[in-house]
Amino acid sequence: MAADSVPGVEKAPLRVAIADDSLLLRSGIETVLLGHGLDVVASLDSAAGLNELVEEQQLDAVVLDIRMPPTHTDEGLIALEQLRAAGSNVGVLMLSMYATPSYAIRAMSVGGGTGYLLKDRIADPESFVHAVKTVAGGGSVVDPEVVAHLVGTPSASALSTLTPREREVLTLMAQGKSNGGIASALFLSLKTVETHIGSIMAKLGIDDSPGEHRRVLAVLRLLGP
Repeated sequence: MAADSVPGVEKAPLRVAIADDSLLLRSGIETVLLGHGLDVVASLDSAAGLNELVEEQQLDAVVLDIRMPPTHTDEGLIALEQLRAAGSNVGVLMLSMYATPSYAIRAMSVGGGTGYLLKDRIADPESFVHAVKTVAGGGSVVDPEVVAHLVGTPSASALSTLTPREREVLTLMAQGKSNGGIASALFLSLKTVETHIGSIMAKLGIDDSPGEHRRVLAVLRLLGP
């Protein structure tokens, strides 16, 4: 991981690798990342050798497609699980063409420093780069469309006990936003957000853990199919 900031010393750019079988998409991602000051050290058309690359290049993050050769099913998820099994805490941002809640939950289940975004989000460079930086720093990111699908799932009957404002807070919480981020998005005080979250956790029967990733994962598992 990149060294912590030291007064008077410029922080090195994040070192990122891209793995996607689409050359056009890889080129687009690389352009966005380079344009925002990140260092793209590798661009791969498969997940083969990713473990070795992460270790050798001391990567901060990997942008990883879920469906890649040879079967175009869940190769990216398998690569993510292998990285975590090997003890790597490199940030991994999974990309998908579709909002698939089961894939998102599977990805988030491996631990912090993980994100799940739709490929369309690359069209919003600022948000995309922010997501890469978030997972590189150990945080969690879940695509808003996936969260919206889960929150709207009829089977999530426990949600019927929440107020409209609590549902808004829950949606932002499941996207991985901090309490401060939720307060800013909804124009609320931090204390009010904390009160809402306490109520949500109590109603849904979730332990109010201070860990952002655990909180996101708990919400996703509760709301998932």
